[in-house]
Amino acid sequence: MARFSSPLFLLVVSVLAVAVAGAGSTFDVSNPIRLASDRLRDLESHVLNVVGNTRHALSFARFTNRYGKKYDTVEEMKLRFGIFKENLKLIKSTNKKGLNYTLAVNHFADWTWEEFNRHRLGAAQNCSATLKGNHKLTDVVLPETKDWRQDGIVSPVKDQGHCGSCWTFSTTGALEAAYKQAFGKDISLSEQQLVDCAGAFNNFGCHGGLPSQAFEYIKYNGGLETEEAYPYTGQNGICKFSSENVGIQVVDSVNITLGAEDELKQAVGLVRPVSVAFEVVSPFRFYKEGVFTSDTCGNTPMDVNHAVLAVGYGVEDGVPYWLIKNSWGASWGDHGYFKMELGKNMSFDLCVIPSCRIVSLGNFGSNSRPWLGGE
Repeated sequence: MARFSSPLFLLVVSVLAVAVAGAGSTFDVSNPIRLASDRLRDLESHVLNVVGNTRHALSFARFTNRYGKKYDTVEEMKLRFGIFKENLKLIKSTNKKGLNYTLAVNHFADWTWEEFNRHRLGAAQNCSATLKGNHKLTDVVLPETKDWRQDGIVSPVKDQGHCGSCWTFSTTGALEAAYKQAFGKDISLSEQQLVDCAGAFNNFGCHGGLPSQAFEYIKYNGGLETEEAYPYTGQNGICKFSSENVGIQVVDSVNITLGAEDELKQAVGLVRPVSVAFEVVSPFRFYKEGVFTSDTCGNTPMDVNHAVLAVGYGVEDGVPYWLIKNSWGASWGDHGYFKMELGKNMSFDLCVIPSCRIVSLGNFGSNSRPWLGGE
């Protein structure tokens, strides 16, 4: 994100700093609420001076304060204000339709749709490998609702930053849940290793990839390091994998057929969280709560542009949904999660296109590394 460094703005900050430090200051250093209020008022005044005291200008000023937005130049601020107004129009017009979900301003509100695609989604990926899955349905009765968070196996929401690496977070989320379910211990696995090292398996780092191909890489590579050993940078880098730091290994995995919600529901209901991929459409980036649905999503293997983690399902106000963990930070959506309508005709309406890997664990002794094996 660009940084704003106008002399006027810097002068305001400097004056505040001196006033707070001075012995005869009218600012009460023991009152942080007042200090924050004064800074907000100065920021709002500065933004209004730049963009004009027009409709939505005050909302934009408060948006820049809340999300710590900084712009290089006056022209950049004016540009972002124009984008903000267009996005605000989309949010308000959508919410007036009385749909099953609500949109709200978030930290993406000064980005164009094209910028959002570039920074958060990456290129569309070919999901043709899941056209015919190998998961076998059974006659076991499923629970009416499921939320794996209540079982304590879902790891915290992460933030992929300005890198189209959602596929890596979908992958690690599934493995972290499997590890906790099998061994009762938390683990955080390395997304950056997948960004840097999984290119030979048709993945493209910050430009996109698929969980199914990430699982194949981990299987043949001999494992995935922990987050601590191979930390996330959010940019493409040189592979620095070390087998000494492997936290988990994958023996095998199971595909779910593209579009087969019955297979996906059984996997999520009975096994554990499952990696899925779907097509994000423009309004979705501002999702806040409710059950999201769209009739403009693609229906071919090449339409997939975002990978996430299905952690449950349920019904809200009579509408069945998938409960899904995202990788855009815990402040996005419903604490980092969203609900997507379940049970529509997936060939036309429903965005969820499973690109799934159900991973079963085999415990090979307390002294060996955790392995993930086929069912």
